[in-house]
Amino acid sequence: MAKYLLLKHYRGAPAPVNDVPMDLWTPEELSAHVQYMRDFAARLQETGEFVGHQALAPEGTFVRYDGEGRPPVTDGPFAETKDLIAGWMMIDVDSYERALELAGELSAAPGAGGRPIHEWLELRPFLSAPLTTE
Repeated sequence: MAKYLLLKHYRGAPAPVNDVPMDLWTPEELSAHVQYMRDFAARLQETGEFVGHQALAPEGTFVRYDGEGRPPVTDGPFAETKDLIAGWMMIDVDSYERALELAGELSAAPGAGGRPIHEWLELRPFLSAPLTTE
């Protein structure tokens, strides 16, 4: 089994086919989208391929250690994940091909007008360290 992260983007990816921003969707369209995501996760729970998922709030802060008692907080200097990443789903599947299949299916979540978004999702494998023996 291999773990993959499916990243949903606010922007930064190529435009989806149904390119209507979520803040312009009707409450019914938003509800249908969220239900699709829940149903997708529930089906993967049944197959044992679901690990976790979460939508992310648009606000965030960069923080770094800068000496004792001085953690500076900044709103930049680079494109921030709060501007780019809308949410994620973690899956644990038998193959890269299965991860591609599931990402393609998730891309079909409904959007404006109830039509599939056909959004681009970023599929990222988890880095795994090789096992060592002493």
